[in-house]
Amino acid sequence: MFSTLRRLAPRAALVIAVPFLLCAAGCGKQAGDRRADQDGGPVIGVSLLTRTHPFYQDLEAGLRLAAAERGYQLVVQAGEFDVARQKDQIADFIVRKVAAIVVCPCDSRSIGTSIEAANAAGIPVFTADIAVLAEGAKVVCHVASDNVEGGRIAARALSLALDGHGSVAIIDHPEVESVIQRVRGFEEELAAKGGLNVVAKLSGRGVKDGAMRTTEDILQSHRDLAGIFAINDDSALGALAAVEKAGRRGRVAIVGFDAVPEARAAIREGKIYADVMQQPRSIGFQTIDAIAEYLAGQPVLPRVLIPCALFTQEDARREADAAAR
Repeated sequence: MFSTLRRLAPRAALVIAVPFLLCAAGCGKQAGDRRADQDGGPVIGVSLLTRTHPFYQDLEAGLRLAAAERGYQLVVQAGEFDVARQKDQIADFIVRKVAAIVVCPCDSRSIGTSIEAANAAGIPVFTADIAVLAEGAKVVCHVASDNVEGGRIAARALSLALDGHGSVAIIDHPEVESVIQRVRGFEEELAAKGGLNVVAKLSGRGVKDGAMRTTEDILQSHRDLAGIFAINDDSALGALAAVEKAGRRGRVAIVGFDAVPEARAAIREGKIYADVMQQPRSIGFQTIDAIAEYLAGQPVLPRVLIPCALFTQEDARREADAAAR
């Protein structure tokens, strides 16, 4: 399904489906039939975490490409890290009686009451990239990167950069489920490998200036810090700014997550060691696939995980060489 669209993803969109209980066949068809707009296509309400980050821009592009193929109409908004704003957006989708709602939660727990309101209105909810952790909130399907494995990939990369020894810090954002999974995978892999010691785990709120301030505090408290795992590229770039300001570039290895263009450039220049790369367009494609299956009354897997990969300096140089040809 959608093989043409999936070939547009930067890497093969292999899907790892984690088997849980399946949604009963036929559960969504009536809802989809009664929520088409005047032009005949079902309307899907989408509330992203943000529209300013390249990851979510690519995710939105994937949603739009797949929705256009299906004849769906998207109403796309973003909470911009403000869960109250995101709750208002979901409330508006409920009033509009959309066919389905897609959410990338600003806060995985606080958003639960809004999901429950959509449940009570009979509107199916799907999450992309970030899952809901609130008890009682029902989500048909969650589509995301395999963030636990992504965290393990980051740990292996940082261990390689530091020859398996040294003190490391985590620039965290614990309100977000995908980050919780990344950190879990990172810590599990470090524990299994041994040699690296996590001396600090503090939140940078997932933004550059917050990560820079957090990293400055960590660098002052831990003069022997050798490595940093940053949970996204805004965090990685903020950490890099702090490291450079402290005159410790080349002595603190940084591994980020996302591989956005600015981070790729820093990797190419040797300022960031490596990044875990996601496939946001594939997440968008698969989310629309899940909605289509639900509205057609077909069984839907409750979770679909998309593989991550490591982006290194060698990859960055190869990419630059290809662009220069």
